[in-house]
Amino acid sequence: MIKIMLNRNQLKYIAAIAMLIDHIAWAFVPTYSAAGQVMHFIGRFTAPIMCYFVAEGYFHTRNMRKYLLRLGIFALISWLPFAWFELGEKAFEGGKVILAQSVIYTLFLGLLALHIWNGAESRPRKVFAVILICFLSMLGDWAFFSVLWILFFGIYHGNLKAQLRSYYIIAAVSMAAVILRRIPGFISGEVPFYTVLWQFGLIAAPLFLINYNGERGSGKAVHKWFFYIFYPAHLLILCIFKYFIFN
Repeated sequence: MIKIMLNRNQLKYIAAIAMLIDHIAWAFVPTYSAAGQVMHFIGRFTAPIMCYFVAEGYFHTRNMRKYLLRLGIFALISWLPFAWFELGEKAFEGGKVILAQSVIYTLFLGLLALHIWNGAESRPRKVFAVILICFLSMLGDWAFFSVLWILFFGIYHGNLKAQLRSYYIIAAVSMAAVILRRIPGFISGEVPFYTVLWQFGLIAAPLFLINYNGERGSGKAVHKWFFYIFYPAHLLILCIFKYFIFN
């Protein structure tokens, strides 16, 4: 079997492309269509890859405070674009915008959880802090799933089998949550069963991680800032197309 080894930058670009495909589908393609299912299936690759490299970044950064600050700043920058993309004009009515935090927000909380876990001496304090962070993450995209992925990717750093085992346990809970929310529709016949197949993309996502060669890739600064800027920028562009051009 031929393995295609990929460096960190290449995997991050794969995550960015998968995210773009997913968000195009949410904006313009019916979820129940075959195209929508395929595009959202591909979109499930993004969060696990992003979480994995946030955990990797924890062990490679020279300045944890700057890393946390950078994620926190871009979580703020991405807040309104994500809220607009997620809720449309309703995002700015009745304080709903507060409840629509982007995945950068949950990535920030995941990094914070890992930092606290490895820094605090008291295990009860660690557990309490993680529970509190998971509660706060409920406001954000991917919620506590991304927080726990980052945490366990970090706890089992260097042990791919343990990382994947914890990943799949958390992914199974995420997939079950999606399916359970749709059971009433399945029973009534209003929602076809195949409409949850896109969530099974989470099973395929680790295929990219097992092909990671451990190398960063060239052009560190260019690639790093691209990923931060791409997220809010592509959301704004999609919103402009959706609400002003195609309406």
